[in-house]
Amino acid sequence: MKRRLSPFSIKSLYPLALAEGEGVGTAYEYYVKRLALARWLTPLPPGGRLLLAGLPEKYGCSLDFLLLAAELGLAPVVADERPAVLAKAQAALAAAKNQGLLAGLAPAYVLAADLARLAEVGGPFSLAIASEVVQRLPAESRAIYWQRLVELAPAGALFAPNAGNPAHTNLSGLAGVELEELRELAGEQGSRGAGGQESVGYIDMPPFPPGVTRTAAQREQAGSGRLEAAVMWGLGWYARLERFFPAGVRRRQAHIVYVLRS
Repeated sequence: MKRRLSPFSIKSLYPLALAEGEGVGTAYEYYVKRLALARWLTPLPPGGRLLLAGLPEKYGCSLDFLLLAAELGLAPVVADERPAVLAKAQAALAAAKNQGLLAGLAPAYVLAADLARLAEVGGPFSLAIASEVVQRLPAESRAIYWQRLVELAPAGALFAPNAGNPAHTNLSGLAGVELEELRELAGEQGSRGAGGQESVGYIDMPPFPPGVTRTAAQREQAGSGRLEAAVMWGLGWYARLERFFPAGVRRRQAHIVYVLRS
């Protein structure tokens, strides 16, 4: 059956990153996550709901997952335990709408007392998803969080900083998660998804050095310049090759580990 999810392009995802105050690195991350999801996610019946089970610890507001909800015809519910971060996410969505993006999308925002237990969130959902979340939970709460997502939705995807790349985690200031921990969380549910997509893996290996910063004006200009557009086009082709890199390279260089459950 044909997938309904398109990977778009890095250039087309760049305005979402800008709305969050981020740049091309975030657009690249969104693109490689969508490549993984597009190979795995089967069409979902419209009219359901998507649970965004926590917002990123530090970078962005997961507008890419709100785009996913819009494409799949799912009503988004955004849960987090930090009021300021929920407000930041609402402001980022408003900024995107000012650019004509994600029009008509009206997520429900839920303030959770305990993100691992998500007691304030009631199911069912078609899909539960989160990025840059599980690493900020205490180790003893991660299995509780996983099981709660299993209760709420038949399919789920988690993305987290790769502990196997300390250069990235040290620079970003984020804790990392080992791929094996995600594999253990998935257990028997970690079977291959649609099309034989591996349930756990490494992604996000941009060919530019970490820590590159640009001014807000430079980020804005990058969205319209021809040279920048050509660079983003090339990055898109590079991103598609990531999964063919040797396993050792992916383990050491990837910024993100992921687990997919269906």
